[in-house]
Amino acid sequence: MMKLSEQKKLSILQAAENLFFEQGMENTSMDLVAQEAKVSKRTLYNHFETKDALFHAILLRLQNQLRTGHVITYDPAFPVETQLHAIAQQEAAFLTSVPLLKVARVAFMHMLQQPALAQKLTANKMGCAAFLDEFLRDAVNAESLIIHDIPFAAKQFIYQLKSFIFYPNLYQFDIPDDKEIAMIVEQTVAMFTARYGTTPKTG
Repeated sequence: MMKLSEQKKLSILQAAENLFFEQGMENTSMDLVAQEAKVSKRTLYNHFETKDALFHAILLRLQNQLRTGHVITYDPAFPVETQLHAIAQQEAAFLTSVPLLKVARVAFMHMLQQPALAQKLTANKMGCAAFLDEFLRDAVNAESLIIHDIPFAAKQFIYQLKSFIFYPNLYQFDIPDDKEIAMIVEQTVAMFTARYGTTPKTG
């Protein structure tokens, strides 16, 4: 059974997460967090000395909630296009997940004021960024792809998906539906293999 102090800490984190997500960190006071969490200000400050400390705890909690999918390793028994398609589909699901969007929306404005925070979050590789370099390296070694700069190619693949799927969801503008996401996935793989594939393209 969860201890009372742990229950109160969880209540604080949940309340602050909702408030930061709905109205931004700058517009959320510690008094409001205590009121929303139904705890005293003393209890709040016992757990989190500053709003920055509370903010970082929320980001860590949200990141721990992220499901980045399983690692896909290159298998020479299957066409590389099929495997890249599976990676792109998994990444599309990740880029539209509620926990990721919460992390991004809560952190975005604050990261502009704290470059060190942005670097820390960027360094934490999530989604297919955690394994794509290795996948591409194995595919190159198997002569299924021709890539001279693997880190750059991996970014091309990921940023293509982010540009059309993640950022529209983040900014709530021109959000793609399931049919459009399927098309984006297909076109991302087609463009990538047209650039780096070993099979001559005709037509």
